[in-house]
Amino acid sequence: MIWQDWVFGLGAIAFAVALIPTLLGKEKPSLGTSIPTGLILVLYAFTQASLSLWFAAVTSVLASALWFTLAVQKYKIK
Repeated sequence: MIWQDWVFGLGAIAFAVALIPTLLGKEKPSLGTSIPTGLILVLYAFTQASLSLWFAAVTSVLASALWFTLAVQKYKIK
């Protein structure tokens, strides 16, 4: 594994951990924030995978799934 894979991967994990209070709290970001962020992270994961940055790609998918979870939570509130 190259060092860039670790940097991107650990960064995605840090962002995912930072989302936990939002996932558990009552206030949710707008769909206009959650959906584009999730889609961009899927694009990042695809790009990272194309560069064989597998750890980064998997963690980006994880972060994307959390943003999509927030979108679903927001949708259910409405």
